[in-house]
Amino acid sequence: MEDGTFQYVYYDDSIILKRLLIYPYAQLTVVFVFIVIAFLALASTKKAEQNKVWVGLSKETAHQLGTPISSLIAWVEYLRTKDIDPSLLNEMEKDVKRLETIAERFSKIGSNPDPVPVDINNSIRSALSYMSTRISAKVKIYTHLTDGPVPVLMNDSLFAWVIENLTKNAVDAMEGQGEITFQVEERDKVVRIDVTDTGKGIAKSKFKTVFNPGYTTKKRGWGLGLSLVKRIIESYHGGKIFVKNSEVGKGTTFRIELRKYKG
Repeated sequence: MEDGTFQYVYYDDSIILKRLLIYPYAQLTVVFVFIVIAFLALASTKKAEQNKVWVGLSKETAHQLGTPISSLIAWVEYLRTKDIDPSLLNEMEKDVKRLETIAERFSKIGSNPDPVPVDINNSIRSALSYMSTRISAKVKIYTHLTDGPVPVLMNDSLFAWVIENLTKNAVDAMEGQGEITFQVEERDKVVRIDVTDTGKGIAKSKFKTVFNPGYTTKKRGWGLGLSLVKRIIESYHGGKIFVKNSEVGKGTTFRIELRKYKG
């Protein structure tokens, strides 16, 4: 200017230009949201497909077991008419009834079994009574149950399957010798069942992986035991099961949490 001072003229970006500058970020946000939605949809679809496989496999297994079991029952009754040791026939009948129970459990997995109030202590005792005669004498089972009954809304047959599978899993982890402890703890709204073994333990990185279908450390086995346990507890009983703690070389504790029945 004439007096020697300077003036600067600043042209701000137009509103349209500002919007254009923001546009790429908006696009990235939209893309990110779509990726998240697609991932969730894929996960949901995968879970639905897994559920269909479980249900289909369970129903087919129950169906396939039905005919041979009926034949076995007929054969046992026929053998009773012959001069055969009754004690042997009684043992055969027990095994056939066991097969009936297994078939019934598979049929329940493929349906929606109606839960009823059951004392958790009695359910555990009953399942362990069966298992104790079918495991090594080198395995000791201890129970720390509550003094009084603790009612839980459940399907007793399926829950017994959980206890049996956890017991088998512990026996395998201990390679046929050691101690398994079942402890029941009653809280205000939930019941906790801790199952502790003195086996080889689980690495912390595997705490969640052990429940995946197909996961196994055995040379023989399908790795469905713990996956089935998780499905029964969470999908059919609305509870939780997880590895509470584990130390490699010392043992593992699985914890089950179920809602108490208030009546």
